[in-house]
Amino acid sequence: MTINIQYVQMATSEAMSAYVESKLGNLANKFEWLINAEVHFEVEHDPKGKGKICKIELSAPGPRIFATSNEETYENAVKKTIKDLEKQLKKRKQNFTRY
Repeated sequence: MTINIQYVQMATSEAMSAYVESKLGNLANKFEWLINAEVHFEVEHDPKGKGKICKIELSAPGPRIFATSNEETYENAVKKTIKDLEKQLKKRKQNFTRY
């Protein structure tokens, strides 16, 4: 699976890139039919303390799968986004096995 990481209006982070690649690598091992992942990190100035946004779009057979989350840290945002993607991928996998 190809992983493309973009940092929107913020500095790039090698540690965050490695973290995302390891998490998406685990996802790719479970669902070997994944083709591509587009990851976007953004900052939103939120007075409530959140504002670290992670958006991930996966290319797979059928429609693209998308999830986003807004958390207090990028690590939590990545975890929550991947958890949402995993739910969607499990549903997609069930549809594959029916036919």
